[in-house]
Formats: sequence, structure tokens, C-alpha cells
Amino acid sequence: MREGEFRIPGGCAIAAVIHKDKQRENGVLIKKAMATMHDRSNGLGGGFVGYGIYPQHQDEYALHLFYDDLATKIKTEALIEEIFQVSEAEEIPRDSSIKLSHVPLIWRYFVQAKTGKDEKEQIVSFLFLVNTKIKGAYVFSCGKNMGIFKGIGYPEELADFYRLQDMEAYTWIAHGRYPTNSPGWWAGAHPFGMLDMALVHNGEISSYDANRRYIEMFGYPCSLLTDTEVITYLFDFLMRRSPLTFEECAHVLAAPFWDEIKWMEPEEKRYYTMLRRNLGSMLITGPFSIILGFDDGVGAMNDRLKLRSLMIGEKDNTIWMASEESAIRSMEPDLDTLFSLDGGVGYVVRYQPRRKDDEKTTKI
Repeated sequence: MREGEFRIPGGCAIAAVIHKDKQRENGVLIKKAMATMHDRSNGLGGGFVGYGIYPQHQDEYALHLFYDDLATKIKTEALIEEIFQVSEAEEIPRDSSIKLSHVPLIWRYFVQAKTGKDEKEQIVSFLFLVNTKIKGAYVFSCGKNMGIFKGIGYPEELADFYRLQDMEAYTWIAHGRYPTNSPGWWAGAHPFGMLDMALVHNGEISSYDANRRYIEMFGYPCSLLTDTEVITYLFDFLMRRSPLTFEECAHVLAAPFWDEIKWMEPEEKRYYTMLRRNLGSMLITGPFSIILGFDDGVGAMNDRLKLRSLMIGEKDNTIWMASEESAIRSMEPDLDTLFSLDGGVGYVVRYQPRRKDDEKTTKI
């Protein structure tokens, strides 16, 4: 059966494990969670993001890039060396025995800006320049002490391909893709990243065109034609450039209906009316669930009608999230709390302050 002839509207799987005390574990359990939800994917995309995986380079930006060919790599590396001071450049380690289709060249660079200008803005400008102007090159991760690993295949295949069992992170976020409106390709797989943000989502955004046109007015070129790219840019605009908290972003992106606002108490009514009138073009409509990693925590939210499932499990200093309870139970069967996230509500996990020499590692 050809792609597009059969659809599972509720497809796609998302999951996460977050250690609030920044204790690290390898990628074995997050792979297990995604394998549990195997039937939500169709092999056309999957990926992971790990936070805390590069402690030896924690003060540098880790640029992860796909290249179609060697000539494009040489051209892009000349630009990298012009803009940044590079301490290390290498192919991202992977298991060559895992056979995937259309595998590009996959490299990483640990860099710092050469000039005293705003380093984050330089990274963002570089991301947009490469992704819109250099054909055959794509920056798919550009944060500090974190990295995205994605491609075409089932999530558990990609976990083995990128050897996640050899990596250790205090937060893992994962996605298994079932494309509905766009083809499966390496750059189009989730997570989508910008600086320290990495986003996965399950759903179908009917407001894509309105959201895209609005965010492009603020200097975000949408080159990938996917709704997840647009949602990532919306969060960057609201949380980094505005800035709002993740909970406040949920009030914008999944705002209450006007009929609900009408019956609110006066102060609450003024607040939501202001958001709807000033940021109404950022309202996301359609079914979705989202997990977003950022520099000091992880946020999760559903659409306001809760048309996509998202479960939360809690125990001690660890939080698990997934599209299905079974995926959470595969990582931790003995939970203190388990609940389904309500529609339109922002749920946030923030890390506890830790000393650099106080981090622990848990090997699975």
C-alpha cells in the first residue's frame, strides 16, 4: 500500500523521562517505551533528544547537521569556521549494521561564537541561513549540552542506529512518526530543535497556514513545510523573545473559547481577552499533544478539547510522559501518581538546583 492511501489519524507516539535532580541514565528505557508503542509509527520517521549528554562540552553549542553529499559538507563547514570557533568536529557515532534508507552524512560540531555579539542570535541566524540557503544541508540540533538524533525508520531502529545505549542524559524525549500531510524524510522527523528547545508533537494542526504566516512576520522562515516546525518557532518567540513561561504559552496556544471567557471572573476575563486579541494568530487549532524540552525543564500540553492522549506518571524525582500508559509502565511499573493531562493546561517539570560535581549516572 502506498503512502497516503491509508491513514491512522491518531497515530504518532511521544514519550519522555525527566530526572528533576539531573541524575543521568542511558537510552535503553526510552527505546523500550517507544517499542511498546510501535504500531503508532509506520517507519517514516522517529527520533530522540537527550539533555545532559555533552558534559565535557557544556559551555559550547553542539551543532548537528545532515548533508546530502560531500561538496555540501565542505561548503557548510567553511561557513561554520567563518562564524564560529570550532573545538571539535566529527561524524556522529552510529551502528553501521543498522540498515536505514537514504542515510545522509551526519556530523556534529562543538562551537563558540568568535565575536562578542549575542551568541544565541548568531546560532539562530546560522540555523536559518543553512536551512534556507544551502541546498542539501540541514541544521537539526543547535543547543548546549543536548542533542537531537533522528531520521527515517522506527524509533527503536533509530535508537540502535545512534547507539543511545552508550549515551547518558537526565532527560530523554522521543517521537515515533506517522506522517499524514507531509512525506517522511530525515530533516522532517521529530524532534524539532532551536537552541536548547526540542519539541515533539502528535496531531494535525489545522491552523498551520495562519500560524506560519504570523510567525514569519517576526523573522522565522518556515522552510520545512511542517506544522511541528511552526510550533517550535511559536514557542521560541513566546519563551525566549517575549518572554513568557510555559504555562503562559499554553494560555496563548490553547486559549479558552470565547464562550468560556465570557463567564470568567473579571480579572481572569481581562487576562484571557487580552491574550486572544493580541496573540490570536498564535492559537493552535486541531488535535495535538506536545512535549517541549527547554533549558530549565520540560513542558507538556494538549489541545483545548483534548483530542490526543497524553499520560503523566510521577515517582520521587522522576517524571514520565507518553501517549499511552503502557509506555510509561514499561519504564516504571511502580508509580506514585498516574493521570491524563487535561486539555489546554500547561504541565511543567523544572529541574532542581545541583552542583556540577553532584550529578549521578544510572546505567540501565
